[in-house]
Amino acid sequence: MNREIYGESVRGASHIRNDVVCQDSRKVEIVGDIALIAVADGHGSASCPYSKTGSVIAANVFCRVMHEFAENFADHMEVLLTYLNREGELKVAQAIDAEWKRRVWKVHTENKREKPLNEDGEVDKQQVYKQYGTTLLGLMITPAFIFAFQLGDGDIIYVDSAGVQPVIEGDKILGTETHSLCKGDAWRNALTMIRMREITGSLPHLYFISTDGFANSYPSQEEFLKTCRDYFALIREHGFEVIPENLKNWLTETSALGCGDDITAVLAYFY
Repeated sequence: MNREIYGESVRGASHIRNDVVCQDSRKVEIVGDIALIAVADGHGSASCPYSKTGSVIAANVFCRVMHEFAENFADHMEVLLTYLNREGELKVAQAIDAEWKRRVWKVHTENKREKPLNEDGEVDKQQVYKQYGTTLLGLMITPAFIFAFQLGDGDIIYVDSAGVQPVIEGDKILGTETHSLCKGDAWRNALTMIRMREITGSLPHLYFISTDGFANSYPSQEEFLKTCRDYFALIREHGFEVIPENLKNWLTETSALGCGDDITAVLAYFY
């Protein structure tokens, strides 16, 4: 089985007009035959002035935590599968939540940024974390299974010749608001999913991981999923090289014609 992975992050059309930096971050890390992919979307609001930093930290933390799992269970992947299946929404989510907050506090302290006080005159760590608010999507792809992680909005989509479907159904995600790593006990709002990968199963196939700016640029979920299928069809017709050659321009155009938000997309293609 061959593998190609590529991603881009682009400033949204509205952010370009308002001279705001892209709040999205992404990271791809290869650990042997395991691929780790993380995509994060900083909130970018006035109350979250450092959310770009928060999204960078989030993407790095997911890959760091899952890298450690991959190394610790390198010779016992069936044990890792069982552990992630049982503890994904608890232990893994808690580890990511705690490490993100630890790194945010460290960055905030090292930069000598103001630390808000609560009504008792004590440092309000929750108000510090809020300034770095971000969502997080993560995917661990092993030869035998995938582990998907979602905290907040965004999409992880699977596409093959039979069709397209979400890897995680975000039924716990709030309507106009989104869950965030900056909130207390953020791990409680994490969604995880395990899917087995049959070695002789459908090839080729594509995992499409994107921040909400992508889906929100289409008038309906059906149009968004159709676009994921179109990307898959383009790769099959022209080869994966069409993605690094065009993805940045395509995403920029999607934002300009759509919701105007930043967009990050990472495509992992297996054939």
